[in-house]
Formats: sequence, structure tokens, C-alpha cells
Amino acid sequence: MKISNETKVGALTILALALLFIGFNYLKGRDVFSRSKKIYAVFTDLGSLEKSNEVKINGLPIGSVYDKREKDKDVSAIVVTIQLTRDINIPKNSVAYISSSLVGSSYIVIERGNSSELLQDEDTIATRLETGILGDVKAQLDPTISSVRNILDSLKKTLGGINQLLDTENRNNLKQTMANLNTASANLNMLLNSESGALARSLQNAEDFTGTLKASSQDIKATLQNTKRVSEQLAAMPLAATVDSLEQLIGSLRSTLQSINQGKGTLGGLLQDRTLYDQLQQTVLSAEILMDDLRTHPKRYVQVSVFGKKDKSTPLSSPAKKTPLSDPAHDKQ
Repeated sequence: MKISNETKVGALTILALALLFIGFNYLKGRDVFSRSKKIYAVFTDLGSLEKSNEVKINGLPIGSVYDKREKDKDVSAIVVTIQLTRDINIPKNSVAYISSSLVGSSYIVIERGNSSELLQDEDTIATRLETGILGDVKAQLDPTISSVRNILDSLKKTLGGINQLLDTENRNNLKQTMANLNTASANLNMLLNSESGALARSLQNAEDFTGTLKASSQDIKATLQNTKRVSEQLAAMPLAATVDSLEQLIGSLRSTLQSINQGKGTLGGLLQDRTLYDQLQQTVLSAEILMDDLRTHPKRYVQVSVFGKKDKSTPLSSPAKKTPLSDPAHDKQ
């Protein structure tokens, strides 16, 4: 009997679909050829738990997550169906919780109880919320990640401002500034050169000057000793007695000036009495007129003529006009 091509294609299609179904369920952790036991666990938060994730007891995989569905329309809880792939005894007071690793996916851990009663097919296991290491790390990293994001945003804005600031002209100015810095660095290297630099020469001059001072230390010491002796001699001088004598002299002068200002004594009277001053001036003027008249008309006062001729000229009433004294320096010229 000859089989038609359509039959062959149909059979191959059915076989391919069956293999696809078996492979898909195998990848999901389901064994379609064996009757496995299912239990349920109710969690308020699944985190990153997905279907086909492992279920472990003491680190041994005993099943996988078969299904997830909401408990009610308000999603007050989530019911997880666990398909057990190993025939093991699970005490009824065992507790299940979700754990996760730093590098792997989340999984369900069943913590065995000590009850003699065992969970049966379609029973519900007790659960608790367990953050685990990854949850703790995430809780600690969340504020840090938020801060890093804010910093990155600020850095992005800063870099944008810098890009706007560094236009063509500013970039050219920056290049020129860098060139100037290179030139200044080269000049500084020349200045700091240990052999030919100006700083090296200055240090050499300072060293020479220090050597000169060291060589002249004896002369400087002798000069200081001489200065010390002069200071001691000045300190030994009777400066206190001299100062006291000067103070007494100043006191005497002060008293004399005070007496003169008050009109005491002859000098004080001359300074204070205007009438006495005028009389002295008039006396001096009369004496001057007398001397001039005696010099001009001597015969009026001395008779030396034999015949006794009398001088009948008019006596002077004011001093005679005098010839100014000659200036020796003017006469030499």
C-alpha cells in the first residue's frame, strides 16, 4: 500500500508538534511522561521570580515554578504552582521563601519542618518574605544608584556647557594658553638648571658671600668687641651728672627768663619800661650830638688862640652826617 505525500506531511507535522510540545515543557521543567506532584505557595511579592525557576531544599533542586496567577482581582497575593520533579517527603509545617543570588536568577527555597505529616498533592505550603543577600544589597545600593544618576545628570549638563563654552575661538585661545605654558615651563627649566640657571648662579653667589663672611668672621668678631668696649665706656661716663647739670642750667635759664618777663632786674626793667628805654635812647642821641659838635667846632670848647678869638658858630642840633665805612672786599675789587 502506497502512502501519499499528504499523509507523510501530516504525520511529520504531528510529530514535529509533539516534539515541540515535549521540548518546550522540558525547557520549562515539566515532564509530560510522568505524573508529578504539585503544591502551591502564596506570596505577596515575587520579585524577579519567573516560571521554570528552581525550587530547592538544602540546595538540592526538587522542582520548578510551574505557574503564577493572581489570588484576586486586587492582586493582594500571588499563587505560585510548584511542580515537584523528585519524589521526596516534605513535612507539613515546612516554610517556603524566595531567595536570589548576586549573579543568578531567583528561586524558591523550602525550609523543612519537623512535622510527621507530609504535604500531599495540591496542598499549600506556608510562606514567608525573605529579602536575602541580593535584596539587602539592592536596598543599600538604591540610594547610591540614585545619587550616581543625579551626578551623571549634572555631569552631562556640565559637559554640555563646556562643549558650548569651547567654541572655535575659545579652543584657539586655550591652545595659545597651552603654548604659553610650555614656553613658561621651558624658561623655568632654564632658570632652574643646576649648572647655567640664574637660580644656580644666585645660589653660588650666596655660597661665595657666605664663604666671605666665614673668612671675615675674626674681623667681624673684633669689630663687635670694639663696639662692646665703646658701649661700656659710654655707659661708664658720668652722663647722669651731666644730665643733672644741664637740667639745673635749664632751670636757671627758665628762672632768669621768667624774671625778665616779669620786669625784675635791670634787663627786665629795660624790656618792660618803655619810658626808661626812650630816655636811654635820648641820652645816647644827645651824646652823639655832643661828640659830633666837639669834633666839628673844637674851638668852642678849647681856646688855643693867643689872641683869644671866640668861635661864634651855631652849635649842632642833630648828629652830623657821617661818611659810610668802606667795605674791604669792595675796595679790593
